[in-house]
Amino acid sequence: MSGPEKFEEWYFQSDYDFETAEAMFSSGRYIYTIFMCHLSLEKALKGLFNKRTKEHPVKSHNLMYFIDKMALEMNEDNMVFLFELNKVSIPTRYPYDLEKLMSYYSKEITLKILNRTKSIQQWIRQQ
Repeated sequence: MSGPEKFEEWYFQSDYDFETAEAMFSSGRYIYTIFMCHLSLEKALKGLFNKRTKEHPVKSHNLMYFIDKMALEMNEDNMVFLFELNKVSIPTRYPYDLEKLMSYYSKEITLKILNRTKSIQQWIRQQ
């Protein structure tokens, strides 16, 4: 994917991944919900990067890399959320202790992450 029109594909995939996060939440798979939230925001950021630069984004899962690369300005609460979500990307992909991770990410915590992800995803698309 590259070129000026391909950012729409990134956004489409971001939406698809967010819908998958919602499905995982509905089924009680909270770790995968969080993983898909990260992936959804990663693709939204890659779409914005492609839209702004007309370049193909590098193969990175680091949300902060794209924020820094674009000098994207957002409020501090959202920046902290993305920083924290970025930190849990690896543990949710390759959990060292799945039961411990599952006990931490309750339905309530995961719902907050899901809702915040949707809000930030929409904000990214408006940039």
